[in-house]
Amino acid sequence: MRNDERFEIERAFDLLPHVVGASWTAIWFRMQGIRKPTVEEFREKTLEYLKMIEPVFESFPENEEFEAINKYIDSRKKQEYEKIISGENKEIEKRYDRYVDYG
Repeated sequence: MRNDERFEIERAFDLLPHVVGASWTAIWFRMQGIRKPTVEEFREKTLEYLKMIEPVFESFPENEEFEAINKYIDSRKKQEYEKIISGENKEIEKRYDRYVDYG
């Protein structure tokens, strides 16, 4: 698969974890009145919200024409999930720090 064929998916996975996952997570903790969640709690909740949009990740047909992009999506999804849990996603970590500092 050429780089230009996966460009949009790459951009989506660059943004979705923090735009969807961390944003909904911050709201959830705020509404629960939890001002200082642990970083692990924040990461787990972020992953929980991100996983709610998995049907989008699985929306392309399961046929030969989409086989390469579907494999890439699955690989990138697993990679992003691991980065969130391990603390390697810098945007999630930044949003955690901002939440516990400013609530």
